[in-house]
Amino acid sequence: MKKLTFFILAAFVAFGNLAWAQPYHVVIKGGHVIDPKNNINGIMDVAILDGKIAKVAKNIDATGARQVVKAKGLYVTPGIIDIHTHVFFGTNMDQTYSNGPNALPPDGFTFRNGVTTIVDAGCSGWRDFEAFKKQTIDASQTRVLALLNIVGSGMRGGKFEQNIDDMDAKATAEMAQKYPDLVVGVKLAHFNGHDWTPTDRAVEAGKLANKPVMIDFGGSKPTLSIEELFLRRLRPGDIFTHCFGQLATREPILDVATNKVKPFVWEAQKKGVIFDVGYGGISFAFSQAIPALKSGFFPNTISTDIHTGSMNNAMKDMLNVMSKFMAMGMDLPAVIKASTWSPALAIKRPELGSLTEGSEADVAILDLQDGKFAVRDTGYFGFFDYTGHKIEGKQKLICEMTIRKGRIVYDLNGIADPIVVRPRAQ
Repeated sequence: MKKLTFFILAAFVAFGNLAWAQPYHVVIKGGHVIDPKNNINGIMDVAILDGKIAKVAKNIDATGARQVVKAKGLYVTPGIIDIHTHVFFGTNMDQTYSNGPNALPPDGFTFRNGVTTIVDAGCSGWRDFEAFKKQTIDASQTRVLALLNIVGSGMRGGKFEQNIDDMDAKATAEMAQKYPDLVVGVKLAHFNGHDWTPTDRAVEAGKLANKPVMIDFGGSKPTLSIEELFLRRLRPGDIFTHCFGQLATREPILDVATNKVKPFVWEAQKKGVIFDVGYGGISFAFSQAIPALKSGFFPNTISTDIHTGSMNNAMKDMLNVMSKFMAMGMDLPAVIKASTWSPALAIKRPELGSLTEGSEADVAILDLQDGKFAVRDTGYFGFFDYTGHKIEGKQKLICEMTIRKGRIVYDLNGIADPIVVRPRAQ
């Protein structure tokens, strides 16, 4: 009798667990998953439950799922991370990127490009970071992180960004330490002058806060030595952005006379200096990037430096920049890695940039279109830089869907079934 009672009780518990088992919220079926952290590159399904990646495997049962996404023929990747953006937008018309008109509201450009995490690159400093947090970080669906400008008043333009007296390493580090989950580093930008003080103060702040530093070398005549910068000023893990720029006021990484990457640049990358694209308006030139990539020198991270100027110029958006690097010879897995897992490591946030089970479900679903979609059936897509140099590419990335924290936030062609999840009847 006891055995029978135990059997009935065990059966009841098992049935109860089955009955109360919660089906997946979203199942992405049949897509080609590229997850560089976990060395996944093949046809897999992805299941999401309670805002987390629940499972990545072949042939996941989608029975009872709230939404099923038909991803056959598409690429499923971690949500894209753009570590160089400008999003402290506001109405102070004389403050450029710091609570001013040159910056952008994040959700307006991120999700349509598969981007789920961005880093604001120095728009705010320690004086105005909390205002930026309140009106942009806290108000955005996109995950917004920040590099604090070494200038206390941020990227206000003009004399403010040239004020060495406002470059306070201690105050910058203290603000970074106050918000360790939001501030991922320190930024130097736009300083004009043959002076190492701004660089040294930024690196000092990075040391005090135990955060990486991103360097935009601004400009000077004569130019500051990037060999000095890479090998004697920066630490392993610090970031050199605009790495393929070619301007008269900045020393380039490629010797324009020989078309070869300078030997100390290879040494710096081996040392651990991170080379970031930071495309921007005039900070990327094919004359630097094409020979560098042909020689095997690839950027560690791909980013946009997006703002009101660059988005309407040659840069456009993250997927356009990623497509350009494919046109120059990087393969798709390498481009995905440089746009997901590598930037997550660069900002010391290893919980991001992958589809690891248990991680927050930030996902991009991308279509790799071929030349038949190009303008006027030319068979190729045209990519150009700010100098007017144009190259042709046979493929271009388009975002079909973006998922942020397990919720579909962008669906280009209605590939989710059902498209809208309605509240269940009580």
